[in-house]
Amino acid sequence: MSRLKEKLSKKIDGWRPRTTRLLKEFGDVKVSEVTIAQVIGGARGVKCLTTDISYLDPFEGIRFRGYTIPETLEALPKVPGSEMPYVEGFFYLLLTGDIPSEEDVKDVAEEFNKRQHVPEYVFNVIRALPKDSHPMVMFSTAIISMQRESEFVKEYNAGIGKMDLWKPTYEDALNLLAKLPQIAAFIYRYKYKGDDIIAPDTSLDLGGNFAHMMGIDKPYDEVARLYFLLHSDHESGNVSAHTGHLVASALSDVYYSISAMIDGLAGPLHGLANQEVLRWIQGVMDKMGDKVPTEEEMKKFVWDTLNSGQVIPGFGHAVLRKTDPRYQAQREFCLKHLPDDPIFKYVDILYKVTPPILQEQGKAKNPWPNVDAQSGVIQWFYGLKEYDYYTVLFGVGRAFGVLANIIWDRALGYPIERPKSVTTAMLEEAAGIKN
Repeated sequence: MSRLKEKLSKKIDGWRPRTTRLLKEFGDVKVSEVTIAQVIGGARGVKCLTTDISYLDPFEGIRFRGYTIPETLEALPKVPGSEMPYVEGFFYLLLTGDIPSEEDVKDVAEEFNKRQHVPEYVFNVIRALPKDSHPMVMFSTAIISMQRESEFVKEYNAGIGKMDLWKPTYEDALNLLAKLPQIAAFIYRYKYKGDDIIAPDTSLDLGGNFAHMMGIDKPYDEVARLYFLLHSDHESGNVSAHTGHLVASALSDVYYSISAMIDGLAGPLHGLANQEVLRWIQGVMDKMGDKVPTEEEMKKFVWDTLNSGQVIPGFGHAVLRKTDPRYQAQREFCLKHLPDDPIFKYVDILYKVTPPILQEQGKAKNPWPNVDAQSGVIQWFYGLKEYDYYTVLFGVGRAFGVLANIIWDRALGYPIERPKSVTTAMLEEAAGIKN
């Protein structure tokens, strides 16, 4: 048994009594009141999911196992010569809740390296699709095609006990995570670079190897590490994370679950936001003749946009009530590595002028920028200018958090999700409306 799996096993054994006690002794305690607006409005804000992997604090942003993003970036072991942590060490934190040692990180990296070989049929499946297929279709299809590799299915069919279901789920999760960077890079090179495929370099860490397979020079390896970390998890209720949980709750294996997660992420109201923001900013640049505007000129543009009934993409968040720390981490990267980039200059000015205007307008609950306001800008700067591919990057990162959650869902024996629906007439009755 690997160091990580052994550590996780001890954590699970210590955690199970907590869940058992809550159900047995406190199962009737109320934690949420549901309104008609929440019933009709997609269950927004209804407290009905459990995850210990991450928590979205309205004023501190996402916390990974209790650590804020700045704390996470500071505490995790760094790749030699890098300012960013190992993705491998970050996954250790997500699974165990503990900051890994250098030896722990090395152990996880070795686990990923020995599992990263992608079966040739996966590449054949991708090549069998029309080349103008969306890269997210290719990614989802590649993942589901590997379902035949599932260790969970083999163990389940052999009669494994319920409390041990997490063990083959763990094996599937690490097997899949190890392969996702190569599959994602293959899709990029196949679709956009004339099928000029770059073989993996197992001497590199996961982020470095991904940049290598993408064919993008340093410091894009830093971008990859930061991007995968920032997009890994965001509580359980967003579409992609919840889809992964939901499908897994039926005891579908992680190949089904993560393929479904990718499908949810592909929607324009979820994972496509970063490319939409970048496209909007480039449209603003065209309107201004590619001249970097003054703050006064940008203020006028923002007011004109709002007064015409349009929104400023990349600003606002359903939960956060401050600047998204994921945005801030990327802003700091941009200030260090691409301060003179014309697109970033537009982003910088928007960051300075838009929040006060939105506050004055009074319509936005959160006038601050979110992660999507900047993430596409960095990708564009390093030559990754294919908008449709950006969500694949998001998908690789999101898989780390969702798979950590699914492992724990199995370890704690969470049941199949089955919320109850009501009719419109029932809601009208509850509201006292007589028809």
